[in-house]
Amino acid sequence: MLDATGVIQIDSVNVLVRSQELPLFARLGAHDRDAIGDAVERGDVFEYWAHEASLVPTAHHHLYRWRMARPHPWLRGFQSRRRALVERTFARIRDDGPAKAADFAARRGPKGTWWDWDDAKAALEYLFWAGRLTTRRRDADFARVYDLPERVLPARALAAPTPPEREARAALITLAASHMGVATLPDLAEYHRQRPADVRDIVRDLVEGRALRAVRVEGWDEPAYVPAGLREAPPARGCALLSPFDSLVWSPRQRTERLFAFRYRIEIYTPAPRRRYGYYVLPVLVGDRLVGRLDLKADRAACTLRVLASHGERGVVASRVAAPIAREVRAMATWLGLERVHVARRGSLARAVGAERAVRRK
Repeated sequence: MLDATGVIQIDSVNVLVRSQELPLFARLGAHDRDAIGDAVERGDVFEYWAHEASLVPTAHHHLYRWRMARPHPWLRGFQSRRRALVERTFARIRDDGPAKAADFAARRGPKGTWWDWDDAKAALEYLFWAGRLTTRRRDADFARVYDLPERVLPARALAAPTPPEREARAALITLAASHMGVATLPDLAEYHRQRPADVRDIVRDLVEGRALRAVRVEGWDEPAYVPAGLREAPPARGCALLSPFDSLVWSPRQRTERLFAFRYRIEIYTPAPRRRYGYYVLPVLVGDRLVGRLDLKADRAACTLRVLASHGERGVVASRVAAPIAREVRAMATWLGLERVHVARRGSLARAVGAERAVRRK
């Protein structure tokens, strides 16, 4: 799956399941829910700021070292102001082993806006950004357990030569193109959180070197690019429930609108009265078309997967998509260890999906 997508974005919201598990379910179906944690423990993947907080193949560690060498975007000047604290924090983990921010008894300093970061947490995040610490695992409370890279990551990954920044950026652009298939320059830049202005010349050079090919896409205002040797994919089949942070639909949101004529905004941080579709809404892919969205909640106390709303896109015939959606919802409930599915009658797909689920249950 990582060969196809390159990046799995991490998010703490757990109203359904941690978001990083959903891209695997969408592409692989039911799987061992310890798979990601085991891969981190083995050193197959590591956590870093690739798109947002993300899991990426450890083999790509060298491609992010130019970013590690730059100032943390939220902590500019912190290391120079609190150099002694940073070094004490590093020494504590080096000498005493893995630790979470909560393990530091002397957590001082004002709490800020970034997830209640005090000085100890800021020091840890500075060291994490700089590559001097990495994540050994995420605990049940989603807190990072920090450790030294040499105690977590394979020696071969750390020993890989560090490429010049421009070369690493070009490699990330090439990877982004392979993961997206067809993309504009902003699309390519955004995949690994680069700025278009910083990679414009790199994309031009990749086209001149024939690693990318410039193309025109009907209906798109901007030129687009495809990787060299791109082949037509086989027709898409089945149904997938996509995380709000799935690389197929993440920002820039305009790409999702260009590809699928599907306008998608995350409403987690929107006040409830102003939400149009719901709190944790998953786009629904049937075949190669985004046909609707489901607002899902895992009611663990009642052992029930609740479909709080089921909205279809304009022109979608509910009866034609209800069966694959109902199958996928049931499969997700089973994967999550939930015994029941309850479909609330809210949204244009609700009646068809609910009826299909009831028929299958009988």
